[in-house]
Amino acid sequence: MAESLFLQYPKCSTCRNAKKWLEARGVSFADRHIVEQPPSKEELREVLAKSGLDIKKLFNTSGQKYRELGLKDKLKTMSEEEMLDLLATDGMLVKRPIFVHGGKATVGFKEEEFTKVLS
Repeated sequence: MAESLFLQYPKCSTCRNAKKWLEARGVSFADRHIVEQPPSKEELREVLAKSGLDIKKLFNTSGQKYRELGLKDKLKTMSEEEMLDLLATDGMLVKRPIFVHGGKATVGFKEEEFTKVLS
């Protein structure tokens, strides 16, 4: 991964706000469309390791695709490997934005979390 990677969906207002926040602070980053270039299984594994989050936090639970697939119930019986495989197939299933910087990562946009990742 690049030194800083920003995975986002341009039509998402939260992603646009996060991008503006990073740009206002002069942070340089590789900007990647999460649907056109979904994160690989390895990248998702890295985000988990660097963020300390539970894998279920990587799912876009408010997304239409999540509901269509009935994932709320299915995730209860899926292994972490199965979840990573599923997430890597469709960027719309992944919570966004994802910001990876050095040894840290965060999912979603909260200014204090982005500040921690940059520190």
